[in-house]
Amino acid sequence: MRLDQNENRFGHIRLQKIGSRARHAFLVAGLFAPMALLWGCSGFVSGQSTQPPPQTFSISGTISPATGGSGTTVTLSGAARATTTANTSGNYTFSGLANGAYTVTPSHASYTFSPSSLSITVRGANVTTGLNFTATALTFSISGTISPTAGGNGATVTLGGAASATTTANSLGSYTFTGLANGTYTITPSHAGYSFAPTSQNATVNGANVTGLNFTATANPTYSISGTISPTTGGSGATLTLSGAATVTTTADSAGNYTFSGLANGGYSVTPSHTGYMFSPTSQSATVNGANVTGINFTATANPTFSISGTISPIAGGSGATVILSGAASANTTPNSSGNYTFIGVANGTYTVTPSNVGYTFTPVNQSVTINGANVSTVNFTATPQLAHSAALSWTASTSTVSGYNVYRGTVNGGPYTLINPSLVTGLSYTDTNVQSGTTYYYVTTAVDSTNVESVNSNQVIAVIP
Repeated sequence: MRLDQNENRFGHIRLQKIGSRARHAFLVAGLFAPMALLWGCSGFVSGQSTQPPPQTFSISGTISPATGGSGTTVTLSGAARATTTANTSGNYTFSGLANGAYTVTPSHASYTFSPSSLSITVRGANVTTGLNFTATALTFSISGTISPTAGGNGATVTLGGAASATTTANSLGSYTFTGLANGTYTITPSHAGYSFAPTSQNATVNGANVTGLNFTATANPTYSISGTISPTTGGSGATLTLSGAATVTTTADSAGNYTFSGLANGGYSVTPSHTGYMFSPTSQSATVNGANVTGINFTATANPTFSISGTISPIAGGSGATVILSGAASANTTPNSSGNYTFIGVANGTYTVTPSNVGYTFTPVNQSVTINGANVSTVNFTATPQLAHSAALSWTASTSTVSGYNVYRGTVNGGPYTLINPSLVTGLSYTDTNVQSGTTYYYVTTAVDSTNVESVNSNQVIAVIP
């Protein structure tokens, strides 16, 4: 076998000795082979290509406050349509949106929104600003009239149910509750001395004001409780207190008679009181049931009184002293020239007796005394003259030219201080003779120049008076 001379032209084609016709046919086939191969490659390249999906974006915003935003339905219109519900914080989002113009509109029963809707254009990016709304609750009113005006004027009207409130009917008996959301309510009037028809009414607010919830007031019949306190010495001017279905007080007249009027049916208790008297019984019950109640009488008995007495010695400290009684009663008295004192007309109880006299201290300072059905005597005190004390002060002269010095005194560390010298002190010392035993005083001085300009306070000094 040998290679044909065309081998290099067609690339490694192996040929055998065949006739010229056959060789020609074979050569033709050899020419077409690469062409067919080229066409096959061309067909593969020009097949259908895969494109990436289009990009999408989102629109989001917030409806505030959360009470109005939570659960709000938000509608999207324009290049696409959709609805969503704002979460508990009032936030909402529309996602998967193509570029385009959109309108966002919120809605929620019982709320209005500002703005009512917003337009936005998506241009190759999410929109997260400028799409917020403010929700405002829609509110309504319930109103009516209580007649006649005598029963309506000043009546208390109570609202219950979806909200609670109270209001007072005006002079014409009209009342109004405002700012109410949709819901079911109960309205109940009340007024002392009146009953109402109906006793209460229900009202449902559903997107509109409710009017004409009217009531009729009827005056309840009233009665009285009366009686007498005897003898008149104990009854005249006595105070009587009514409690129970109503609370009120009254004063018995000069004959000891008293009356409580304008009372509705109910249970009551009557209790008399008068300084220096006790009563039998101490109180009485009375039930009003469609009629006046009379004869609720009491007997007044003067309380026994006693005395507290004693002596302050020596006479020099007792004579002219003041003795103060406090506790169950208050009084004061002055001992006689022998230092003896007495409080009379003292009822049972616990008291404190305290003597005082300028220039003296007392032992004990005071005494507690209990009166229990008998006089108490020998509540005695010992008076001790107070020693005369003073506080001597001195200071260093000012380095400036001054007209004099002022002295200030206080009873609290660091002040405040009070000026105690009646005129400028020209020297460098001062004696404070107006001091009390057992007291601590705090002193400072100041310098004053010829134009009455006063310096700041000096350092503080302390004087402890024994």
